[in-house]
Amino acid sequence: MTFQEQIQQGIPNQLPQPKPYETNINHAPKRKEILGEEEKKLALKNALRYFEPQFHAELLPEFREELEKYGRIYMYRFRPDYEMKARSIADYPGKSEQAKAIMLMIQNNLDYAVAQHPHELITYGGNGAVFSNWAQYLLTMKYLSEMTDEQTLTMYSGHPMGLFPSHKDAPRVVVTNGMMIPNYSKPDDWEKFNALGVTQYGQMTAGSYMYIGPQGIVHGTTITVLNAFRKIKKEPQGGLFVTSGLGGMSGAQPKAGNIAGCITVCAEVNPKITKIRHDQKWVNEIYENIEELIERVRKAQENKETVSLAYLGNIVEVWEKFDEKNLKIDIGSDQTSLHNPWAGGYYPAGQSFEESNAMMAENPELFKEKVQETLRRHAAAINKHTQKGTYFFDYGNAFLLEASRAGADVMAENPTLGREFKYPSYVQDIMGPMCFDYGFGPFRWVCASGNPEDLQKTDDIACAVLEEMVKNSPEEIQQQMKDNIQWIKGAQENKLVVGSQARILYADAEGRMKIAEAFNNAIKNGEIGPVVLGRDHHDVSGTDSPYRETSNIYDGSRFTADMAIHNVIGDSFRGATWVSIHNGGGVGWGEVINGGFGMLLDGSDEADRRLKSMLFWDVNNGISRRSWARNEGAVFAIKRAMEAEPNLKVTLPNFVDENLF
Repeated sequence: MTFQEQIQQGIPNQLPQPKPYETNINHAPKRKEILGEEEKKLALKNALRYFEPQFHAELLPEFREELEKYGRIYMYRFRPDYEMKARSIADYPGKSEQAKAIMLMIQNNLDYAVAQHPHELITYGGNGAVFSNWAQYLLTMKYLSEMTDEQTLTMYSGHPMGLFPSHKDAPRVVVTNGMMIPNYSKPDDWEKFNALGVTQYGQMTAGSYMYIGPQGIVHGTTITVLNAFRKIKKEPQGGLFVTSGLGGMSGAQPKAGNIAGCITVCAEVNPKITKIRHDQKWVNEIYENIEELIERVRKAQENKETVSLAYLGNIVEVWEKFDEKNLKIDIGSDQTSLHNPWAGGYYPAGQSFEESNAMMAENPELFKEKVQETLRRHAAAINKHTQKGTYFFDYGNAFLLEASRAGADVMAENPTLGREFKYPSYVQDIMGPMCFDYGFGPFRWVCASGNPEDLQKTDDIACAVLEEMVKNSPEEIQQQMKDNIQWIKGAQENKLVVGSQARILYADAEGRMKIAEAFNNAIKNGEIGPVVLGRDHHDVSGTDSPYRETSNIYDGSRFTADMAIHNVIGDSFRGATWVSIHNGGGVGWGEVINGGFGMLLDGSDEADRRLKSMLFWDVNNGISRRSWARNEGAVFAIKRAMEAEPNLKVTLPNFVDENLF
């Protein structure tokens, strides 16, 4: 069958042959055994309901073996034979261009060059899934190939519930992931209900089909590193940045360090992902010997090099040994997946990667003890460096939260609401006050033609828009505008593309609307093909996350999720092509609510109308909430937005004189 015919077939009428387990692929670790015997039976019944009864006898032992061996039923037999990658939008079958765009984005999330565990349908973060099993993928792609612009596909945590009648201005797909009753959002609840096949962890942009590889976080990481050096009043050249993690999101750190111009040391315990990042040229050199690494760092400091060095080993060894050798670390952080500490997100020191994976599945309680012991060592070593002048910040990966739960010395001596830890979140000190409060966040686009020339043209269009805007930008956002122009000018030479022809660019509401309008006009004029717009959920409005995106909200509302819920509802009736809302993502299941969107630009007047309505709301919803929290940058930004749009009227806060207390 052709590629199109395979998509349209969905779940095949005849069982495909079983597929061998490919050991050269980076696989998800075995999940711990958490289901009782009756629950295992229920998990198997839940999996078999995707298939005709005549296949159940053959599939049952196979699915039982997967559940026992891997802790999940992935249905490996049904993995497609065609290459998994984003194709040109014209290559997809279907009646709706919007649906074709979504198929493209789904396949990009599962591209081997993009996905962390492609055979388990996990894009990044150790557990950020597009689907729970391959039957869901096949059925979803079939529905998308059949739907019209008068239908909406509803996605229940990876499961395509079905096509429902709607209308052309409605979203083509509505995605929810992990939306649990609140009392069922503990880590073990995810383990249990995911194993049952009834929910999944969508991360931020995995289960919403908007992941674009490590590039998606490179720009924000570059801004963070640059501004961290600005905070300590030091030039990046010759400065040392120490961190860890080379996975889907964290793998952006060495590339961002190179763009910022510093020396980056990034530790990673997984040899496969370390090799992938080196092959992709996202990290320059790999070291397995700590003494050789120290020697290389000293040389780089002397020569003020710009270089990224991966250490294949545990990050704790780096912090402790650098302290022992009195090696000065200028800025430090951590980006291991501590939202997922007991299932592969963070590895204990003193044992091999393989030993840890075995312990994780076979002796989870001991594994947890080892992880918490390592977290205490990790924090203690960081504390020694900060006493010598290192600027350390939590990178929104729940490092400080999990370290505190492990009993590590990370709490502030004189805590205040929102400042309980001795170290700030990077959002509190950098991204929040400098970017999010002013409306700047990770705007994204994907050239649906798959043509690199289209990406170059969109880069040029975006740059021209920003250069025109900066001429009249107020002083308060001049630095942000200049940083973003510098970024987009260097985007091509920094070779950021992995998978689809995609770009990320931090922009405010005005910038996003003007860039999108310029794209739509270029499509209308035949200069470029269709473009998919989106953003990371790590943005101004889409995410309520008390230890990350909304950690610089100090009015007591940082544990509420009204903003994220309003965001996705508002996007859905203002013209988004698809919308998503997730429990979990980045900092952990039960710790955050994330809302996202995707939008297809096709050169039409309808697309022009939708982009202006939706993008304005998508950003200003968050600015208004940040303004009400008394964030001065956001008050400035929302007043400016009201001046530009007469129909916008936002409740502004009154400030109270502290002396009254």
